[in-house]
Amino acid sequence: MDCRLLHTCTGHNGALYALQPGFESHTFLSAGSDGWIVQWDLHAPEFGKLLATVTTQVFSLCRLPNQQKLVAGNMDGGLHWVDLIDPAQTLNVLHHKKGVFDLLAVDDYLYSVGGDGVLTRWSIETQRAVESYQLSNQALRTLAYAPTRKELAIGASDGNIYLLDAETLALRYTIQQAHAPSVFTVQYSPDEHLLFSGGRDAMLRVWEVSNIPAPLHAVPAHLFTINHLVFSPDGKLFATASRDKTLKIWDTTSLQLLKVVDVLRYHGHINSVNRLLWLEEGLISCGDDRVVKIWGV
Repeated sequence: MDCRLLHTCTGHNGALYALQPGFESHTFLSAGSDGWIVQWDLHAPEFGKLLATVTTQVFSLCRLPNQQKLVAGNMDGGLHWVDLIDPAQTLNVLHHKKGVFDLLAVDDYLYSVGGDGVLTRWSIETQRAVESYQLSNQALRTLAYAPTRKELAIGASDGNIYLLDAETLALRYTIQQAHAPSVFTVQYSPDEHLLFSGGRDAMLRVWEVSNIPAPLHAVPAHLFTINHLVFSPDGKLFATASRDKTLKIWDTTSLQLLKVVDVLRYHGHINSVNRLLWLEEGLISCGDDRVVKIWGV
């Protein structure tokens, strides 16, 4: 399998924590500790376009469907509802008591999880909180959604993965001590039969979730924390990003490791790789070294 560096996007002044698809199929967004939200064009990646700035570090970012709007979650627990058409309508809401670690838009709602252990569902139309759920006494780190199952998976710093009914927010099941001590990323497989997870223990774990959740595989995947996991658009591959400064590409079915992308052989990141985004035109990574890298796989 071939993996090559197509471009390194520079210009951010701080560590990067968030990536999102852009408003056109060939664009994407990045954000991080400098508070800048930048749009990049895969057809001309040399220069980014600054879309918005916030005054605090951005930990999470979500592009709202069918709108020219974004939501950015910051280190203080605030949500910035950014209106790109009419910036005067931008709304800043201090909600979570600690950082907003992940955001996810599903139909008419936005879900946020924070360092206070709270899951909140927001109305996208009114930009107001509809309901909140104290799920843990420790931070909630990551969100995933299975549309056919109508289920949310939430990874927490207490080591657990919580599976919730997305419509009622009723707790369906808790996978106890999925990672020690913290879960950093969860993603449903394309067929929604499996749940992939990674955590501070550097382990990649796969769970059967068709019925009662059960462990299937445990792979020592990295040297340090697995920060993020994404599937390729066709679902045949997935990639993991780690604090060990590498990103790795795997076969979804066999879990075979296909490629280790590091700085020496592939001009990869020189610090922790924090976030991934896999679009039709390439795999995108960002990290503590303040750069975004575009990969051809």
